[in-house]
Amino acid sequence: MTNAQKKDMPKETPEDDASKNANEEMMQFETDVFRLLDIVTNALYSNRDVFLRELISNSADACDRLRYEALQNSKLTEKSAPFHIRITPENNTTTLTIKDNGIGMDRDDLVENLGTIARSGTAAILENLKNSGQDKDMSLIGQFGVGFYASFMVAKGVTVVSQKAGTDQAWLWKSDGQTGFTIREATTEEAAILEDAHGTAIVLDMKGDSIDYLLEDKIKQIVLEYSDHVEVPIYLDDKFAEENKKADDATDEEEEQPINAASALWTRPKDQITADQYKEFYHHIGNVFDEPLMTSHWTAEGVIEYTGLLYIPSLRPWDLYDPERKNALRLYVKRVFITDQLDTLMYPWLRFVRGVVDSQDLPLNISREMLQTNPVVHKIRNGLTKKVLGEIDKLSRDNEEAFTALWHQFGGVIKEGLYDAVEHRDNIFKICRFFSTHDPEKATSLKDYVERMPENQDTIYYISGDNVSSMRSSPQIEGFISRGVEVLLMTDTVDEFWLQQIKEFDGKKFQSVTQGSINLDSFDKKEDGAEDKTDEPKDRVDVDALTTALQTELAEHISFARASKRLTDSPVCLVADEGGVDMHMEQVLKLQQKYEPNRKPILEINPNHALIKKLSEIAIENSDAETLKDAAQLLLDQALIIQGQTLPDPAGFAKRMAKFIEKGLV
Repeated sequence: MTNAQKKDMPKETPEDDASKNANEEMMQFETDVFRLLDIVTNALYSNRDVFLRELISNSADACDRLRYEALQNSKLTEKSAPFHIRITPENNTTTLTIKDNGIGMDRDDLVENLGTIARSGTAAILENLKNSGQDKDMSLIGQFGVGFYASFMVAKGVTVVSQKAGTDQAWLWKSDGQTGFTIREATTEEAAILEDAHGTAIVLDMKGDSIDYLLEDKIKQIVLEYSDHVEVPIYLDDKFAEENKKADDATDEEEEQPINAASALWTRPKDQITADQYKEFYHHIGNVFDEPLMTSHWTAEGVIEYTGLLYIPSLRPWDLYDPERKNALRLYVKRVFITDQLDTLMYPWLRFVRGVVDSQDLPLNISREMLQTNPVVHKIRNGLTKKVLGEIDKLSRDNEEAFTALWHQFGGVIKEGLYDAVEHRDNIFKICRFFSTHDPEKATSLKDYVERMPENQDTIYYISGDNVSSMRSSPQIEGFISRGVEVLLMTDTVDEFWLQQIKEFDGKKFQSVTQGSINLDSFDKKEDGAEDKTDEPKDRVDVDALTTALQTELAEHISFARASKRLTDSPVCLVADEGGVDMHMEQVLKLQQKYEPNRKPILEINPNHALIKKLSEIAIENSDAETLKDAAQLLLDQALIIQGQTLPDPAGFAKRMAKFIEKGLV
């Protein structure tokens, strides 16, 4: 509130104080808010300037939202001044006021927006910090914005006066950031701080070490650095402007000029935008503090016209895999903000992309519901997707380090598009990367995998599991590695699902190494001029008696047992039959959908392993030997452990293992 406004206000009487106290409510912050306020006030920011950026950003959003609502109901703004934000430093009272004539808040809005963080995602991150004992890990907290709460970095008390557009009552919210907050109806005099019958004024009672934020030059510097891109004009009330208001009517007053450029960043030519301006706009629209990993700014011209300014974050959003997460794109029509909740503007598998899209073809008065099925929106989505995938593909060629970081953060989500967007599948495959047995450090593309395939290989082999290290030691890939056949290591759960739908790439079919019968004889190395070596090794024993005994003993757990071409070092492994579900996929389905398999796995044994040879000799002599029965259970348990499954009888396994160790030591 300016001094001029205060001077014109009638003095309050004891009756006025009694009236205010009568309707004042004292409320407590939620527990998470108290904790957040402590972190924000004492630890979060090394640069406190950002408090002003946060408040300006909130004000700009409030103006955007009222601009959209006014498209449907023009009465909301018919007597209002053009949208603007005003910053007023008061040296006499050491207060700083930031006010706007945006959509404003009523009582419930104030309580929900300023008294709780349940909807912001902040609570979830604080919980993660608490569980991990990393309260001081500010890099995690830096993944989100704290908006209004940044006020308490510089203020010992905050007063908010707000009136929601279309209502008759203004409300006053007040807090010191420590003892909760009070809320009540604002008096007519208090509501006079609002220039229109709607908007919000935030009055900061500055701390002693924060009075430098009352300096006009300091305010201008912060606005130019952080908020120059905000398209709502930002005005600074200074002494000169105040004196102009009191000047003689005959004196021509200069038109008040905003201290920011007040033009939408995406409408400016790219060569007139600096890297820092792009970065600050990303912080503004995303309410985040990480650096954008990739920035793409372009204008599409043709049948439909739109401008896109999109960003890919460097840090994964905390709720990336939350089923309720929506895309983070803001839709504008002819520079008028429409919505940031349009599901059909971007595919779900690109939900991490942030930015703005400004269309020239959509009508301004279209409802959000109609936008969901509007054909222009679908065409824009198609164009945005091609652009993003093209930029990522270009990044993979131009900056391998940045691309690797991007793929590490978002690769698992992008691969959802392989079964969700058939029309973009080829472009998605271009950027997909997988670890393989070819290089332990570097992921590979499918194109490079196919180029490395020997002439006699017509199948892309893969194994899926929870992590790369365990898959590298899986017994099922031993035969492939020994023959120099590359195997892809699929680590993302989504791989199991798109592989069920997509059967081949570049004419080469996909084949799980833990499923079906795979003949690797064609990959056996032969000397030049030598005939195919079809004879078995001289010391190989007949395992038929052993496989028969294993099938009999383990009939409840396996469909049958057989000699393996996969194994070279391990004695045993489990695989699925040709028409069954891949071994890891079965575990995923059991966990997520309580899947009950209708087929038992196959137990494969290694005929060249010393243990199998010895057991085969025992089976030939006496297939009913007690040792053989215990060995059969131990082999199954070993296969289950390697597969990462829970043993059905851990106690029995321990007893059998102890018995075998005892015999070996005697």
